[in-house]
Amino acid sequence: MKNLVVLTGAGISAESGIKTFRDADGLWEGHDVMQVASPLGWEKDQELVLDFYNQRRKQLLSVDPNKAHIVLAELEQDFNVEIITQNIDDLHERAGSANVLHLHGELLKARSTFDENLVLDWKQDIKIGDFCEHNFQLRPHVVWFGEAVPKMEKAIQKVSQADIIAIIGTSMQVYPAAGLIDFASPQTPVYFIDPNPNIQENEYLNIYAEKAVSGVPKMAEELRKKFVS
Repeated sequence: MKNLVVLTGAGISAESGIKTFRDADGLWEGHDVMQVASPLGWEKDQELVLDFYNQRRKQLLSVDPNKAHIVLAELEQDFNVEIITQNIDDLHERAGSANVLHLHGELLKARSTFDENLVLDWKQDIKIGDFCEHNFQLRPHVVWFGEAVPKMEKAIQKVSQADIIAIIGTSMQVYPAAGLIDFASPQTPVYFIDPNPNIQENEYLNIYAEKAVSGVPKMAEELRKKFVS
């Protein structure tokens, strides 16, 4: 089976009702991004940061995967599918995808502020006074602005081994994730699904100028026609 590597971003989850939280003026729920998604913001006001992510967690638990998530999971019948997502939700997993790499962390996990490798499954609110086994405060298991992306190397490896790449719900403008595509072979066919594509089709680039819920099923049909004997 061919290796299909899928890069997903906020656009695929927005269609499940997940708020993107970033307003037109760049604010996240009325907050400057550095207040709620940076180490400095955490140092200044842990309660504010925890409340911000607690609200996001509650919302995530109230929504379901959409058609795009489900069709990607079904593609595992015909391809070795590896999903690399910038999203911190678990909608790919809930849809049935088996191989999901979260570049920016996971909302339904908490981690120790003492040991970043001490990660716990966590579906309820994280509160001040919720400690790890070493008696250090727990924080969201999310990569904040200014922090390293620990899974980047693994993502690069997966992209470099791809036979086919799909880009869904992300403009690929935010680094370091945007640089991933540079590690693919120049001849690797790429399928780009975005309602407002900012690039032109070429011999190796196929564009679906539509939302994920309608574009992913069309792409899946095309992939099966072209690559599944």
